[in-house]
Amino acid sequence: MHIRPATESDADAIWSILESVLRAGETYTLAPDIPREAALAYWMSAEKQTFVCEDDGRILGTYYLKANQDGGGAHVCNCGYMTSPQARGRGVAGSMCEHSQEIARQAGFRAMQFNFVVSTNEGAIRLWKKLGYEIAGRLPGAFLHPREGYVDACIMYKTLV
Repeated sequence: MHIRPATESDADAIWSILESVLRAGETYTLAPDIPREAALAYWMSAEKQTFVCEDDGRILGTYYLKANQDGGGAHVCNCGYMTSPQARGRGVAGSMCEHSQEIARQAGFRAMQFNFVVSTNEGAIRLWKKLGYEIAGRLPGAFLHPREGYVDACIMYKTLV
């Protein structure tokens, strides 16, 4: 697997990943019916560094990295990760997370925070904990899951220095 910065020519492959994840409505707070252009504008906006993970030229996942806050909180970054359904279980998310931590350190970030990890996304929570993240807080009933109803969201945090 190889991770590299995303380019505009990756938009179709990125959209195919975003579409499958967002339409399911189970892990992101973006509207499940978000149009392609709006989803790509969100994922690849100017304040974010967007990356893709590929294997043999096929894009398997994507992530973005950005400052979580401005001013006094600008030393903490935030990331979002999505993996193609066909590539799940192949270590793509873990590879992207490890890559993002290195990129974040190089950019001078001192910590990484995930603002809203849906509690039913047990695989992600397990992976983030394995990679050293802790649940810093819970937001009771903060996410309306399409099948589970109102579920908690976790704030996860890791110091990078």
